[in-house]
Amino acid sequence: MTETSDISGIGPGITIPVLAMDGPGGAGKGTISRLAAQRLAWHYLDSGALYRILALAGSLHHIDLNDETELARLAGSLDIRFGIGGDESVWLDNKDVSDLIRTEQAGAAASTVAALPMVRTALLQRQKAFRQAPGLVADGRDMGTVVFPDATVKVFLTASVEERAHRRYKQLIAKGIDGKLCDLLADIQARDDRDSNRAVAPLRPAVDAVVIDTSQMGIDEVLQTVLKLISLRTSQ
Repeated sequence: MTETSDISGIGPGITIPVLAMDGPGGAGKGTISRLAAQRLAWHYLDSGALYRILALAGSLHHIDLNDETELARLAGSLDIRFGIGGDESVWLDNKDVSDLIRTEQAGAAASTVAALPMVRTALLQRQKAFRQAPGLVADGRDMGTVVFPDATVKVFLTASVEERAHRRYKQLIAKGIDGKLCDLLADIQARDDRDSNRAVAPLRPAVDAVVIDTSQMGIDEVLQTVLKLISLRTSQ
């Protein structure tokens, strides 16, 4: 596995800083998290990709996406590799699956898999292992509430459903993929409902998270807001 890197140079008792970035799909978590990780020269965890990969692997192994036991077993044996730095590629069993896991269908499948308690438990330690020096930016839906409850900074990015659907529509068009705005809106609303009402680790801001509504904000404005939060917390 190559998700993690060496942490030599960090002495005992020293806490590695974490920026936990949570929120619903389309709020800008991925874009802001990657940019923040690059700017800070920290490691980056795309936790959503883990669930997307597991859903894809389950399908490839002909496992029903509601088969909690088999999916949890599979989660512990996945050979996953992420690109380094600005490389957004994702590899499963030495195959580039970057495009396969970024479809709307993959997102819906990931949401189904993520609602299974045994699966979340199986992937928890793999996510925690990304906490490496000099720091980690963790992008997900329960980073600040479950995976890294002691995160240095917790941010919950959100935006209106209409704005998130519009952003996704523009992304698809830019990639030459046809899509209907009304269908995207319905898909996002359905996923929000599943993620917010699941029994384990439902989507919600941590009590000490800073909530940022990005509906009317540009990427640079959001990024600078997040970086200022990190600067304030790490300088104390």
